[in-house]
Amino acid sequence: MKLLALDTTAEGCSAALWTDGTLFERAIRSPRGHTQHLLPMIRELVDESGVALAALDALAFGRGPGSFTGLRIATGVVQGLAFGLDLPVVPVSSLAAVASRALRTGVAGEGDGIAVAFDARMSEVYWNCYCILEGRVQSTAQERVCPPDQVALSGDVSRWLGAGSGWNLVDQMPEPVRAAMLATHPDWYPLAADIATLAVADWPDGPTVPAEQAAPVYVRDEITWKKLPGR
Repeated sequence: MKLLALDTTAEGCSAALWTDGTLFERAIRSPRGHTQHLLPMIRELVDESGVALAALDALAFGRGPGSFTGLRIATGVVQGLAFGLDLPVVPVSSLAAVASRALRTGVAGEGDGIAVAFDARMSEVYWNCYCILEGRVQSTAQERVCPPDQVALSGDVSRWLGAGSGWNLVDQMPEPVRAAMLATHPDWYPLAADIATLAVADWPDGPTVPAEQAAPVYVRDEITWKKLPGR
């Protein structure tokens, strides 16, 4: 299995190439430099791994939720590569990718829960809960966007970790949620290494789409946006 994964959903810009169990990766924290870094990262991974783009089996990308601008960057690059190489695309939740980081790095283990929150601006967070079962990250609810005081834990879990920028708003979360956390990691954001890990774990039975159907998932309903006066 050979797969290239990309993520630009948050302040990080990253790329990872999985080849038969070996993971090569590049990542940089650059909130406004995604377009400058992403293609050079891909070229570096191809050179380091020795895997040509034409030898890939699939592509994967962080499909959101996250920064609207960032989502469109990764989506555009993946679509272009998928069209040119005639490859299937694996869309991966950016929330799930952060949960997967806890498993990949050994911070969480079997039976643990990870509550992932991204700061969605407008006094809201993107939110979902995950648990680790049989060595895999599984969601226990549906992704949603809501005010921090409306988040809730889901799943039969006794040990919880919090991850993602939304945990900078922990003081606004309900007391039972705050009390359940053994630790929080508000500095965590999605990484392509975890996008790749999740995509490979589901291959070949997981969801794939053709290039033209690779699209961001914003979660937030468009009705939330209001036009500014004079615009």
